[in-house]
Amino acid sequence: MNKFLNEFKDRGYFYQCTNEIELSRLLDHKKINAYIGFDSTASSLHVGSLMQIMCLRLLQKHGHRPIVLLGGGTTRIGDPSGKEETRKILSEKKIESNIKNIEKVFKIFLQTKNPKLKPIFVNNYKWLRKLNYINFLREIGKHFTINKMLSFESVKLRLEREQSLSYMEFNYMILQAYDFLELNKNKNCMLQIGGSDQWGNIVNGVELIKRHSNKHVFGLTTPLITLASGTKMGKTEKGAVWLDKKLLSPYEYYQFWRNTDDRDVIKFLKMFTDIKITEIENMRNTNINDLKEKLAIEATKMLHGEKEADKAFKTSIDVFVNKKINQENTQLPIISIKKKEIKEGLDILNLVVKSNLLKSKGEVRRAIKDKGIKINDKPVDHDNYLISLEIFQDTGSIKLSHGKKNHVLIKLIS
Repeated sequence: MNKFLNEFKDRGYFYQCTNEIELSRLLDHKKINAYIGFDSTASSLHVGSLMQIMCLRLLQKHGHRPIVLLGGGTTRIGDPSGKEETRKILSEKKIESNIKNIEKVFKIFLQTKNPKLKPIFVNNYKWLRKLNYINFLREIGKHFTINKMLSFESVKLRLEREQSLSYMEFNYMILQAYDFLELNKNKNCMLQIGGSDQWGNIVNGVELIKRHSNKHVFGLTTPLITLASGTKMGKTEKGAVWLDKKLLSPYEYYQFWRNTDDRDVIKFLKMFTDIKITEIENMRNTNINDLKEKLAIEATKMLHGEKEADKAFKTSIDVFVNKKINQENTQLPIISIKKKEIKEGLDILNLVVKSNLLKSKGEVRRAIKDKGIKINDKPVDHDNYLISLEIFQDTGSIKLSHGKKNHVLIKLIS
């Protein structure tokens, strides 16, 4: 088997392929261009998209050139795959702003000194906005049947639940297939990779190119990741795990990986680091906490750099082992509180909500009842607790905690 496909499987990326044997032969004989599409519905991607990014990184490692398609056109419509309701339509200005920001993440993960392997960035709005509707129906629409489109899971699910599926969304799968055709013609793209929920859309593209251009191209899908706990990858109780440090600090990103379920650690080392598979297999008997630290450091280093990863590790040791915080180098979120606020009467309920540790006073009350809110590692025992200036006297700051893993530094300012 081809070396790229072999490692693709070893790392747990493989789910389905339109023609694995032929793709393996192609990859053995030539270097190709391959693409993955990303909708630009937010200003940042989150870790739910990280496997796709790692697939492009692996392609690049094996000498193939990644194409990053940022869906400026298709984002204006919305992909119904895996969605139970119609997406909110974003303004054109917001979509373009999102695209510019998302590009930065790919430039981190796919940086290379080899000009032949530099990622190609494309925005499908460039060609989709120029389409003539009548010509598109005549030349492209004739290759699609309603019967087959209705058979796709993304469509069937919505219809079975009697949830609305707009004509606009219904066209998404045709436009994604057309993207592949466009990239094949203009960028010599031979492979599309996507999540398993994209299988129908990818097959549409492969078949469209065969019918329209009589060329043989390929589709490859990755599994949807579920955690050992049964929950979906990419979310925590505090929300999405963003790849943009403006939305999620390097320390919080580090902690996400450090808190990985024991049962997922080896799997995630394979999926989300560059460590060789043989090395990871030899780690199986290593202390689980050491493995979690290794995962957290490597994942954070890849996104935020070695310096930030090291700071996150040291902050973690200060918080959880030494029980002391180095205010100069800490990566804990810092919340500034004015003396005036405390003098006017700031209670624990408002402080916790202000610190974003919990969203409502009701949640804070329940956490206090369960001894889950702490100041400098000491539980707060009643919900009418008032914050005093005295607790800031030693260092000018306090550590406020919710549970064992969520901490912020409250800093007193004039």
